[in-house]
Amino acid sequence: MRVHLMMMILFTLLTADFDLEVHVSDDCISCYRRGGQCRQHKGKFNCDIAEKGIGYPVIIILFFAIWHYHKKKHASPDLLPRNTYSGSSSRSDLEAGSIYFEVPVFSYSELEEATNHFDLEKELGDGGFGTVYHGKLHDGREVAVKRLYEHNYRRVEQFMNEIKILKRLRHKNLVSLYGCTSRHSRELLLVYEYIPNGTVSDHIHGDRATPGSLIWPTRMSIAIETASALAYLHASDIIHRDVKTNNILLDNNFCIKVADFGLSRLFPNDVTHVSTAPQGTPGYVDPEYHQCYQLTSKSDVYSFGVVLMELISSLPAVDIARDRHEINLANLAINKIEKCAFHGLIDPHLGFESDNEVKRMTISVAKLAFQCIQQDKEMRPSMDKVLEALKKIQSSEDAPEDRENVYDDGILNVQQPASPDCDEVGIVEE
Repeated sequence: MRVHLMMMILFTLLTADFDLEVHVSDDCISCYRRGGQCRQHKGKFNCDIAEKGIGYPVIIILFFAIWHYHKKKHASPDLLPRNTYSGSSSRSDLEAGSIYFEVPVFSYSELEEATNHFDLEKELGDGGFGTVYHGKLHDGREVAVKRLYEHNYRRVEQFMNEIKILKRLRHKNLVSLYGCTSRHSRELLLVYEYIPNGTVSDHIHGDRATPGSLIWPTRMSIAIETASALAYLHASDIIHRDVKTNNILLDNNFCIKVADFGLSRLFPNDVTHVSTAPQGTPGYVDPEYHQCYQLTSKSDVYSFGVVLMELISSLPAVDIARDRHEINLANLAINKIEKCAFHGLIDPHLGFESDNEVKRMTISVAKLAFQCIQQDKEMRPSMDKVLEALKKIQSSEDAPEDRENVYDDGILNVQQPASPDCDEVGIVEE
């Protein structure tokens, strides 16, 4: 009876996932019920009753055969690349040269060779998610290879996030993704275009910084190009979520490329915010996002406001050597601007005291940044408006009456609390 029950279970398993029709005679059914095997010999029906113990091994073997088939059938196709070629014996090398989530796949061995086995001398920098190395491919292209930290439990999510974001973007001020390793590779690696001249942070208060090394017109161009890239992201329903001077790269002509999209989020255009745990870099994180867990495009605006403050002051976003109320540059800047103490905020090496045009522009940028770092996100302008304001600040061609009616020193007219000791700061209406 137990053999019969197991046979019925096996029969159910076999037919559960197939279109199977079995025509069995009444005699065979009766034979199976008695634990026998239905056979035909020379046109005659025979019912062979085997020893009870013999059926169990057969059933077990059949059961494992079915289990193996189901496991193979339901294996996730998403873990495999879209195409492969038979160029090498290892799985990673088999996937090299293929297309994976619409981006080219590199083998681990090729990138290991390109970076001289991830030589420390090739290291360009590291961050919260991985270390970036300079490399050179067989075709002569120079690349930046990001090696995600193995101890980062979210590395696969961040790996896929950067691919998903960057594969859909085309903008001259966004870094280009050349490809990646497959998820089957021994390590997760992302391959970008190489930008040779360091970061904005390096040049204004880092290893490459010297007094007057990054002149004001260059800083103004950096601000406009970064705003253009962020406005493009927001128009593409993407929030960067980690805007900072360390993520703004410079080429040899000091043109910028915004990089590092590991924290970026696709933002559905039919919602006002995304609820998510605050992430980002201290000193740049929107305080309202930090308190309310509501991410919006205005969170990037806040971070960009801090970047503007760095560009005019040459000070880092966070410095524990400063007074405790001014450790964050945003707090320091608000204190200075509310007192109209621009001379205590703006880097004197930029020509603030000696060049009236530089003085006009740096004060205007300071006021614009002041709007961007307001605690209430509704008081901040959009990135489109910020970009528009920066372009007008840069240009001295706008008519005086336009400056009076639309701008106060080039700033947008959004509703804004007046500074207590200054004239009201006007900014452009949204």
